[in-house]
Amino acid sequence: MIKAILIDDEVYIRELIREKLKNNFKDKIKIVGEAEGVSDAIKIINKEKPNLLFLDVHLKEGTSFDILSQIDYKELSLIFITGFDDHAIKAIKVGALDYIIKPIDEDEFNIAVTKVVKEFNKNNYTKESVEVSKEHFTKTSGKKRIILKTLENIYIVYEEDIFYCKSEGNYTTFFTKKDRIVVSKPIKMMEELLSKDIFIRCHKSYLVNKNHVIQYNRNGLLIINEDLKVPVSSRKKDFIIQEIFNS
Repeated sequence: MIKAILIDDEVYIRELIREKLKNNFKDKIKIVGEAEGVSDAIKIINKEKPNLLFLDVHLKEGTSFDILSQIDYKELSLIFITGFDDHAIKAIKVGALDYIIKPIDEDEFNIAVTKVVKEFNKNNYTKESVEVSKEHFTKTSGKKRIILKTLENIYIVYEEDIFYCKSEGNYTTFFTKKDRIVVSKPIKMMEELLSKDIFIRCHKSYLVNKNHVIQYNRNGLLIINEDLKVPVSSRKKDFIIQEIFNS
């Protein structure tokens, strides 16, 4: 049985989560506590030793990242419950963590919780994901990292180590200094997570790190090195040249 704690400063949200868990996961998940603020949450987590936290981002006395800074969360599964906070949502996505947007959609809730149940007792790399999300949320790291999950592995990648990204349908391949990493997400979704001052959409199927580009040639290609060349859309040519070489 998975032990869960509900952490949200809105009582009706906790009641709603409790009801949904009772209706759909009563044989899988047991609620062992609730909290509405940072200090109470830390106390009950340390006492009950849960396996799963439902976390609102903004709480009484601080944020959920303040809680995670003061507990051992390496073995914890996390599901963030958040309102329309673009910065918080982007931080969660950058860390490849699970989240649900308020108001809570029944299907999204069930999908997120089912995933936790299926992956229970597996290494879900929560520690690394939380660290990357927290860096983004608090803006405490000079070099931004992103979590990339594939079917087999998880990669923690510095943005500066990404040469470019290539779209292949609903998949995106990241060409980095060490690996080629294929994630099952469209390039538009990945573009939203990467820094706009570093990455530029030069083609409908390509996103390039402009800091690695050394030349634009007559064949309409951005040259990164002898082996890596990225095409530029003809209608974007002037804009791309201006952004990369004259900005």
